[in-house]
Amino acid sequence: MTVKAWLEMATHDAERRGLPELKPLLEALAKATSALRTAEWNADATGDVALGPDPGSRPSTSSGRPEALEGRIPDPGRGR
Repeated sequence: MTVKAWLEMATHDAERRGLPELKPLLEALAKATSALRTAEWNADATGDVALGPDPGSRPSTSSGRPEALEGRIPDPGRGR
Protein backbone atom coordinates (compact mmCIF):
# COMPACT_ATOMS: atom_id res chain seq x y z
CA MET A 1 0.00 0.00 0.00
CA THR A 2 1.33 3.41 -0.87
CA VAL A 3 1.39 6.31 1.56
CA LYS A 4 -0.93 8.22 -0.76
CA ALA A 5 -3.49 5.38 -0.82
CA TRP A 6 -3.27 5.02 2.97
CA LEU A 7 -3.78 8.76 3.47
CA GLU A 8 -6.84 8.77 1.21
CA MET A 9 -8.38 5.82 3.06
CA ALA A 10 -7.54 7.17 6.52
CA THR A 11 -8.88 10.64 5.67
CA HIS A 12 -12.10 9.18 4.28
CA ASP A 13 -12.49 7.02 7.39
CA ALA A 14 -11.94 9.99 9.70
CA GLU A 15 -14.52 12.05 7.80
CA ARG A 16 -16.97 9.15 7.87
CA ARG A 17 -16.57 8.94 11.64
CA GLY A 18 -17.11 12.67 12.04
CA LEU A 19 -13.49 13.40 12.99
CA PRO A 20 -12.35 16.04 10.47
CA GLU A 21 -9.83 17.40 13.00
CA LEU A 22 -7.70 14.29 12.36
CA LYS A 23 -6.96 15.32 8.77
CA PRO A 24 -3.92 17.55 9.59
CA LEU A 25 -2.52 14.84 11.87
CA LEU A 26 -2.95 12.16 9.21
CA GLU A 27 -1.29 14.40 6.61
CA ALA A 28 1.65 15.02 8.96
CA LEU A 29 2.00 11.29 9.59
CA ALA A 30 1.92 10.58 5.85
CA LYS A 31 4.59 13.22 5.22
CA ALA A 32 6.82 11.83 7.98
CA THR A 33 6.34 8.27 6.75
CA SER A 34 7.28 9.29 3.20
CA ALA A 35 10.39 11.07 4.47
CA LEU A 36 11.47 8.00 6.45
CA ARG A 37 10.84 5.65 3.53
CA THR A 38 12.95 7.76 1.17
CA ALA A 39 15.82 8.42 3.59
CA GLU A 40 19.17 7.44 2.09
CA TRP A 41 20.11 5.41 5.18
CA ASN A 42 16.98 3.26 4.81
CA ALA A 43 17.61 -0.38 3.87
CA ASP A 44 16.22 -1.63 0.58
CA ALA A 45 13.22 -3.84 1.38
CA THR A 46 13.28 -5.58 -2.00
CA GLY A 47 15.84 -8.09 -0.78
CA ASP A 48 18.69 -6.70 -2.90
CA VAL A 49 21.91 -6.51 -0.95
CA ALA A 50 23.47 -3.80 -3.08
CA LEU A 51 23.59 -1.42 -0.12
CA GLY A 52 26.31 -1.48 2.51
CA PRO A 53 29.51 -3.48 2.81
CA ASP A 54 29.86 -7.03 1.58
CA PRO A 55 28.40 -9.29 4.30
CA GLY A 56 31.28 -11.70 3.75
CA SER A 57 33.77 -9.06 4.82
CA ARG A 58 32.44 -8.89 8.39
CA PRO A 59 34.06 -11.09 11.02
CA SER A 60 31.84 -14.00 11.93
CA THR A 61 31.70 -16.56 14.68
CA SER A 62 31.55 -20.33 14.43
CA SER A 63 27.78 -20.07 13.98
CA GLY A 64 28.29 -18.02 10.81
CA ARG A 65 26.59 -14.98 12.32
CA PRO A 66 28.45 -11.65 12.31
CA GLU A 67 30.18 -10.94 15.63
CA ALA A 68 28.02 -7.85 16.08
CA LEU A 69 24.94 -10.08 16.28
CA GLU A 70 26.37 -12.94 18.31
CA GLY A 71 25.28 -12.94 21.94
CA ARG A 72 24.78 -9.21 22.20
CA ILE A 73 21.10 -9.19 23.19
CA PRO A 74 20.61 -10.45 26.74
CA ASP A 75 17.93 -13.03 27.30
CA PRO A 76 15.44 -11.50 29.78
CA GLY A 77 14.63 -14.98 31.07
CA ARG A 78 18.22 -15.55 32.19
CA GLY A 79 18.47 -12.53 34.49
CA ARG A 80 21.44 -10.91 32.74
